[in-house]
Amino acid sequence: MAINHWPEDQRPRERLVRHGAQQLSDAELLAVFLRVGVSGKSAVDLGRDMLSHFGSLNGLFSASLSDFSCVHGLGPAKFAQLQAVLELARRSISEDLKAGDVLSSPQAVRQYLQLMLAKKAYESFAVLFLDVKNRLIRAEELFRGSLMHTSVYPREVVKAALSHNAAGVIVAHNHPSGSPEPSAADRMLTKSLQQALGLVDVRVLDHFVVAGSRVYSFAEHGEI
Repeated sequence: MAINHWPEDQRPRERLVRHGAQQLSDAELLAVFLRVGVSGKSAVDLGRDMLSHFGSLNGLFSASLSDFSCVHGLGPAKFAQLQAVLELARRSISEDLKAGDVLSSPQAVRQYLQLMLAKKAYESFAVLFLDVKNRLIRAEELFRGSLMHTSVYPREVVKAALSHNAAGVIVAHNHPSGSPEPSAADRMLTKSLQQALGLVDVRVLDHFVVAGSRVYSFAEHGEI
């Protein structure tokens, strides 16, 4: 049955307006995004199909166009809409980080990095450059590699920090393998970056490892 034939108090869009987006399930939120279903399936059914096919929201968000289009009813138009929504969310969080002390908004930093890194199929190393008040100056992906390895050169991070006149940095990389637990190489890299950046009076405030919905913080674990 099409959603417009449902009782009004059960329709996702009306429930969202009346009670807030947080009251809707993942499938219902996807239904609002989709607007319509396909023959024989409501938008909520299609939302459930998407979650089942990709395994999670993060799986959906990280899907390529070809993978996305494997689900009946989805294609380039919906893919473009979804990417636009994700980019708007990232830019909204970026505005908040530029306006205030990032250390007072640790959850916003996590969300920003997840939107920036979690969906990448390759290993990526990013840096958030901060001013003396810990406000975001700029975020950049500095290095990218294969699924298993990225070569990060501390001198390049130092050059980028100086070019942005940064007083501090937060570094981050993703683990496409799915586990956020840092490797021995990740810990060695963190120490190398601290030493190199310390020579030019730039602080390393944290190192995050992003793996889907899970994020590991070196600072929270007392490693910075």
